[in-house]
Amino acid sequence: MLDMTTLQGFEARRPLALPLLSSRAAAGFPSPADDHLERRLDLNEHLVRNPLSTFFLRVEGDSMSGAGILSGDLIVVDKSPSPRPGAIVVAEVCGEFTVKRLERDAAGVWTLRAEAPRWRDWSVAFTPECRIWGTVIGVVRRC
Repeated sequence: MLDMTTLQGFEARRPLALPLLSSRAAAGFPSPADDHLERRLDLNEHLVRNPLSTFFLRVEGDSMSGAGILSGDLIVVDKSPSPRPGAIVVAEVCGEFTVKRLERDAAGVWTLRAEAPRWRDWSVAFTPECRIWGTVIGVVRRC
């Protein structure tokens, strides 16, 4: 059964633009940041392309760790683009959400494939009980 409380829709609010530095952070000696201010950045502007068709979903589990999506991450999902082979999608399978890579084999059969060592050979056939909710366009992770 779908838990609609896990869907977090986009709400237009006053932008919160924070400083975006033009230099990159080296994983070595620090660089003084004051002279490198490029502009201000609103993460909604950066992450959300289509506000009316975008939602956020919290990830639970490790089946997509090979794609850099970890348990606890917040994924940004856009319902507007047509899903294509190779895209990471959110699908509803038997009433439950799952995040998987969408693939199509030489015979034209669609599958949802996990990307983690424990799930290496696991795939779900694309059936009427499985529908695509949207394409993952971003991942937000707290350190």
